[in-house]
Amino acid sequence: MPEKKQIHTDKAPAAIGPYSQAINVGPFLYTSGQLGIDGTGEITGDVKQQTKQALENLKAILEEGGSSMCKVIKTTVFLADMNDFAAVNEVYASYFCEPYPARSAYQVAKLPKGGLVEIEAVALVKHDCGCKK
Repeated sequence: MPEKKQIHTDKAPAAIGPYSQAINVGPFLYTSGQLGIDGTGEITGDVKQQTKQALENLKAILEEGGSSMCKVIKTTVFLADMNDFAAVNEVYASYFCEPYPARSAYQVAKLPKGGLVEIEAVALVKHDCGCKK
């Protein structure tokens, strides 16, 4: 069985509970959900700003783990309000290229710290995706 390796970067918010920012197992990197928490530890702005920050946090974790946004194969998006789906998509599309990752999106009752969006990912490590982003 492949070794399980914890991934941590100071370029993204620290875990706010008993979990890791990401875990690498074999060719896969599994991230924890990322909120739109900025460098001050706060969530501010509308859903587009929070989505951008969540994706920047995700990007930093992926890069620390030897991966990148273009190597993401699956994401899960959690929304406080499904009416924000189009606004999230607008920002989300600017972070990925074709072929886009598989994705699920859910409206949830509540997100930590009052967030409007949370995004987690599964990505490949050490794989050339051919994406130019």
